[in-house]
Amino acid sequence: MDTSEIIKKVRKIEIKTRGLSSNIFAGQYHSAFKGRGMAFAEVREYQYGDDVRDIDWNVTARFHHPYVKVFEEERELTVMLLIDVSGSLNFGTQVQTKRDMATEIAATLAFSAIQNNDKIGVIFFSDHIEKYIPPKKGRKHILYMIREMLDFTPQSTRTDVGVALENLTRVMKRRCTAFVLSDFYDRKDFSKQVQIANRKHDLVAIQVYDPRAKELPDVGLLKVCDAETGHEMVIDTSSKKLRRAHTQYWMQREAHLKETFAKSNVDWVSIATNEDYVKRMMTLFAQRGA
Repeated sequence: MDTSEIIKKVRKIEIKTRGLSSNIFAGQYHSAFKGRGMAFAEVREYQYGDDVRDIDWNVTARFHHPYVKVFEEERELTVMLLIDVSGSLNFGTQVQTKRDMATEIAATLAFSAIQNNDKIGVIFFSDHIEKYIPPKKGRKHILYMIREMLDFTPQSTRTDVGVALENLTRVMKRRCTAFVLSDFYDRKDFSKQVQIANRKHDLVAIQVYDPRAKELPDVGLLKVCDAETGHEMVIDTSSKKLRRAHTQYWMQREAHLKETFAKSNVDWVSIATNEDYVKRMMTLFAQRGA
């Protein structure tokens, strides 16, 4: 992709996703991701109904009258995007590839973050860490991130979600909100890494998938290639047994993913490339903000 084409694509994504983040996501993003916690603001006299656990005993002793600590939300967040750049993300049978959709979702989250004065960074991963962009604020930083998302060429085609999560816990010393964008085609079990990462950080998993991964069309003989291993084979899609087995395998994978995230109390959303990701993300935000 030449420079002028990249700039056009970056601009197009900015116009679309910036509008979404300001008009649609703004309020829900704020309520769904509330910051690191509560920061001490001041003390005031105890009032009927106050929680006795908030009493400041030092001030109370000094003035011989009960005083309570007042806390306010510590709003500023650090947001990390963990973006899968393995070979399988380049697959797409609809109007866009999984990588295209992941880029749009990531850009929308990025603009939502800076509107809330949050810092945002990126980890690109395959079966190893491909690139790390430390968290910063500002439009210029986000446009650089989007450009990298569009034009980045990974060294490996394979996936290892566990490696990405281990890297997150290592590089991010303070608690952050981390979005993992992937199709989660990973031959290894990463449940332990999910558990550890979510104890330290606020983890959110966003799965992007192509509808053909769920259901094969009846189009006769079809040559397929594994984008991660390069293995090619011809399959007969007119076979009902094969199509049924394909769907069954998908459902088993999804059930395992759901169980992995549920056990670690990680919020998870699954979005097909022919779906409106805005609606799915809004539902996720609403559930978290409730």
